[in-house]
Amino acid sequence: MNADRALPRLAVTAGEPAGIGPELLIRLAATPLAANFVAVSDRALLRRAAARCGLDIELIDDDGTATDRRAAGQLRVHHVPLAATEQPGHPDPRNASHVLATLAEAADGCMAGRYDAIVTAPLQKASINEAGIPFSGHTEFFAERAQADVVMMLASPELRVALATTHLPLSAVPAAITREVLGRVLRIVHHELRAKYGFAEPRIGVLGLNPHAGEGGHLGREELDTIIPLLDALRSEGMSLVGPLPADTAFVPAQRGRYDAVLAMYHDQALPVLKSEAFDRTVNLTLGLPFIRTSVDHGTALDLAGTGKADPSSLIAAANMALDLIRRRADMS
Repeated sequence: MNADRALPRLAVTAGEPAGIGPELLIRLAATPLAANFVAVSDRALLRRAAARCGLDIELIDDDGTATDRRAAGQLRVHHVPLAATEQPGHPDPRNASHVLATLAEAADGCMAGRYDAIVTAPLQKASINEAGIPFSGHTEFFAERAQADVVMMLASPELRVALATTHLPLSAVPAAITREVLGRVLRIVHHELRAKYGFAEPRIGVLGLNPHAGEGGHLGREELDTIIPLLDALRSEGMSLVGPLPADTAFVPAQRGRYDAVLAMYHDQALPVLKSEAFDRTVNLTLGLPFIRTSVDHGTALDLAGTGKADPSSLIAAANMALDLIRRRADMS
């Protein structure tokens, strides 16, 4: 086999065993996507998920070898055993160690060169914390595992949005918007747009924090005191930055052509726009990692778990984006 023709090896984690993740993974395996999917999960869990979906999936123990073809319905498995058999819709904290072990194998495998990227299905943060294990989410886990400084970005085919802050109460956001934070985030976004997306001179639109981007200080001073001075300093370093922009007009079609990505100041400032336009095509990426990681942009949908009816579109989109980034990386190397 020609090594150049080997299919990319994507480590795919199933997330919360009692959620829709295992069924989404099975439906991803049933597609003809040209990827060597390796499910980092429990073999019996996947078998039960396939039965719930009414799909005949061939599970193959992963031996780490390359392949240049995969038939739809074939899925390699790196077996990580459950602690307790899943009950769809009812997360069991006893399986928290299983979930974390799948993430650790995927991350370590990427850093060791066993996988070309990670694609993650949704997990249940509360269940892990109920097991007595402090856990904030995939992004933080991978950042700590890789000892990397990271930024969350969500992307659809039409729009890329990075976040200066993530899961914070709205009351805590203004204090979190500092020159140090914004500088760190913008440098990571700028670097990753060049390194992963191939933009030679990335253009980043930066939203203001306040309505109308503060309206000259009449609606808040964060733009005058923090955001504008920081943007001016980074422009002097050669970055192409547009803003601060009023969030209510930044996403209209006539404006979008001005930038390759947008930096929002907080979670709900921009994500409603993205999700309302392309919920089933939006992908969560972690920028700053030494490997490619993409994910669905939705939760575990416990009410759908076990029905076999969950829509796999977002996981398929995440896999496609990972494959696209792998190809871009190869083209730039």
